[in-house]
Amino acid sequence: MEPLTGRLKSEHQNLVKMTHIYCNDHHDKTDGSLCESCSKLMDYSERRLAKCPYGQAKPTCANCPIHCYKPLQRQHVREVMRYAGPRMLRHHPWDALVHIFDKLRRAVHPMELRRAKAKKKQ
Repeated sequence: MEPLTGRLKSEHQNLVKMTHIYCNDHHDKTDGSLCESCSKLMDYSERRLAKCPYGQAKPTCANCPIHCYKPLQRQHVREVMRYAGPRMLRHHPWDALVHIFDKLRRAVHPMELRRAKAKKKQ
């Protein structure tokens, strides 16, 4: 698997930061490492981001019309984000602000993008 770059890398780094906040508070991991289940979730999220059909144009997960996580992992990520999201302002204020502004971007489904490109070629 190729390493993530650009938007996908920053999206994954934000999720890792959120997971550290969540794991430290819920799984008694104060040494800065992740527990086994959170670590597996981050590996899973990295694999899913690498296969994202949006590529570098990826919207935030909340605005994405495509659900690429399996239900169990999606629920776990939702719990992490719900808990750690508000706490990101205290722990990583710049990343939190960038993410908030990033949420304002409109998400266009990849099929719509494909159709628009096809119309331009005609």
